Amino acid sequence: MAGVGVTARGLGLEGPRGWAFRGVSFEAEPGALIAVEGPSGSGRTCLLLALTGRMRPTEGSATVGGAAIPRRLAAARRVGALAHVPGVTDLDPSLTVGEHLRERALLQRRFGGSLRGLLRPRAERVAWTRGRIERALAAAGLDRDALPKGSRTAVRDLERVEELRLSVALALIGEPGLLGVDDTDLKLSGTERAEVWALLRSIAAAGTTVVAVCSEAPEGAVAVSTAGHDGASDADGVAPPEDADADSEKAAADSPRVADDNAKEGGADAFAETGRA
Repeated sequence: MAGVGVTARGLGLEGPRGWAFRGVSFEAEPGALIAVEGPSGSGRTCLLLALTGRMRPTEGSATVGGAAIPRRLAAARRVGALAHVPGVTDLDPSLTVGEHLRERALLQRRFGGSLRGLLRPRAERVAWTRGRIERALAAAGLDRDALPKGSRTAVRDLERVEELRLSVALALIGEPGLLGVDDTDLKLSGTERAEVWALLRSIAAAGTTVVAVCSEAPEGAVAVSTAGHDGASDADGVAPPEDADADSEKAAADSPRVADDNAKEGGADAFAETGRA
């Protein structure tokens, strides 16, 4: 799927204890690298989830490709994918890299494709799965042969950047038009941060629009701030309570509203095919 354009006009989300973010407006072309910057607790993750159709904004509007938010959240979810979002896309530390990849590819084939694809001969289905995995790994820059045990390396044995690359690869298996990545610079060194931004720039350059949450936007990105002067939103000067932001971001990760319905619905089938039943 080709990258999609993203626009927001006065977008805001209010939680039970205040505004997570408010007055967010920007416009980005397809294939852009969009950096959602701000301190932790400023509503960054909530904005990411709203732009990918996982949370319903309270005010304002956005458009992701042809999908209008909040009116067509399901359509926005279909064109977007998430990676590295705590509480939403967590990897199982006991599973191997290969198991994660096969499971995601099977889920994508089962629920992301057509019925006609499910009826193809087994050899064609295997080739389809392998092709999706290899393209996603190449785009994420994850070399399985360079891992300690190759595809049999457990997630718990991955370095931080390797784990992020795996999460990105899993999201790219669905070939989304929009890739959302949370916490791109959390606990990373300067060298590691540069490596991650180089990765995200390469994905955007290949055509997929990228929305990445960070503390500070890199040069050349479309910068979208969730924290203005004196803790207020850049757009309208409204200062959301600090504790409300933190609670809202945690709620975004814990809330069943952000779960991927297709993944939950198809989990049993994929687990069985990968030997996890």
